[in-house]
Amino acid sequence: MKPTDAQLEELLTRRVDSVIGGKELSEALASGKKLRIKHGVDPTTPDLHLGYSVVYHKLREFQDLGHTVVFLIGSFTARFGDPDGKEQTRTLRSAKDVDRLAKDYLKQAFTVLDPNKTEVRYNAEWYDKMSAEELIRLMSHFTYSQMMERDMFQKRIKEKLEIRFHEPIYPVLQGYDSVMLKSDVTVIGTDQTFNEMRGRDLQRDFGQEPQAIISVPLLVGTDGVQKMSQSLGNYIGIAEGPGEQYGKIMSIPDSLIYTYFDMATDVDRGTLNQIKKQLADKNTNPRDIKMSLAHTIVTMYHGGRKADTAQANFVRVFQKGSAPTEMTEVKLAKATALFDLLVEHKMIASKTEGRRLIEQGGIRIDDVQVSDPNLVLEPNTTATIQVGKRRFLKISK
Repeated sequence: MKPTDAQLEELLTRRVDSVIGGKELSEALASGKKLRIKHGVDPTTPDLHLGYSVVYHKLREFQDLGHTVVFLIGSFTARFGDPDGKEQTRTLRSAKDVDRLAKDYLKQAFTVLDPNKTEVRYNAEWYDKMSAEELIRLMSHFTYSQMMERDMFQKRIKEKLEIRFHEPIYPVLQGYDSVMLKSDVTVIGTDQTFNEMRGRDLQRDFGQEPQAIISVPLLVGTDGVQKMSQSLGNYIGIAEGPGEQYGKIMSIPDSLIYTYFDMATDVDRGTLNQIKKQLADKNTNPRDIKMSLAHTIVTMYHGGRKADTAQANFVRVFQKGSAPTEMTEVKLAKATALFDLLVEHKMIASKTEGRRLIEQGGIRIDDVQVSDPNLVLEPNTTATIQVGKRRFLKISK
């Protein structure tokens, strides 16, 4: 359907850093033409975080106007990964590993996207069938110097770090995805602009109209400094529990409250303007607005009742110093090592993390710090285990 002027402005300005091919895109949208909106993700970790959701909210805006989102899972490209500027080369993965990591991606993405207006594709569909000759012909569309213009490669060169021979091929493959999907628009984080520009180049070479590129800002993580990332530990997972989500949001700097409302929620412009005024009012406690933000985001992913409980537990734990009223409850049928129990119930990711937390005084049983990493809990024990600030596990008989 044709968007109103207000819808068009919202589509092309909110959560948007830049638009390439904006004139043609505006004309296509105004004409009522149904567009194919591409977004790709490489499964490199099991979970998606709120940084990804910024893109998904923009994709949902297109869906609500009747357009089709083509959600591409990089089932081939994730095997070696998009190069970055921090490490010399990414670890190569098997197809089996990638499939395992991608298992819950769609479930998480569909917490924002409309599955009925989403076409799901996997780029192994065409790359697993591509011959060596076809790959070389595809690579011949670009020069080595063009690939070396990418900022992360320039950084590697300056720091005298190695660039593996396969790494400059990645932008070519990401670009060719656009040819195979015949995308009209791609929505990406700003760090993917170079790759998607190669898509425009290849679409021209293959006789297609070049896709428009909408880049969204990268969401800053809970540390308030770097972009949200699992590897940096500053992320808020889409699939995380309501209590964990709520607590992490409450840990962000006050300076990010408005940004999170704008980029990571679907509140309307009127509400955003009210929030901006409240934050500028010196008589307003930013904590109260942050609690509203946490409640809004938890409601989006878990529903209002769980958001209410998460908020009540946060107040009980952090403002009143008590344990939450609701927590995971387990019974021990046999003697169980503390770390085994915590790993099983996803309170810690590994025994290594458990040892680090103990060294930092971050694991408590009945409010007493645990010092023994080899602690074994006996059956018929009753206790409340606290891991870090927000994770609780209750053991009952």
